[in-house]
Amino acid sequence: QVQLAESGGGLVQAGGSLRLSCATSGIILSVFSSNTMGWHRQAPGKERELVASISSGGHTEYADSVNGRFTLSKNNAKRTMYLEMNNLKAEDTGVYYCHVGTDYWGRGTQVTVSS
Repeated sequence: QVQLAESGGGLVQAGGSLRLSCATSGIILSVFSSNTMGWHRQAPGKERELVASISSGGHTEYADSVNGRFTLSKNNAKRTMYLEMNNLKAEDTGVYYCHVGTDYWGRGTQVTVSS
C-alpha cells in the first residue's frame, strides 16, 4: 500500500522559514524516481494550486508566487521529497500536500504564516 506522509508544517512569523518533508512508503524506487512529483497547497476558501514540481530528470518548476523563495528537492534513495520555504508570507498559509504522479497524495500538513 502506497502512503505519503507530510511533516514539517507549523506556525511561523512572516519572513521565517520551514522545511516540509514528504516521506513515502510502499513505492518501489523505479516508480518514485520515474514520476513527476510535487507540492500543492490549498488556502482557506481557495482551490488547490500547484506550488512546485520536479520531473524524473530533476527539472523543477515553481509557481510565480514562490519562485526564488521555495526550493524543492528529493532523495530517491530515501524516497523522500522536501520543500524548503524561506521568506514566508501570510499568503503562503494553507494546507500543503505532496504527490507522486497523479495517483498518490498525502493528507497534507498545515502551514500558517502570521503577519
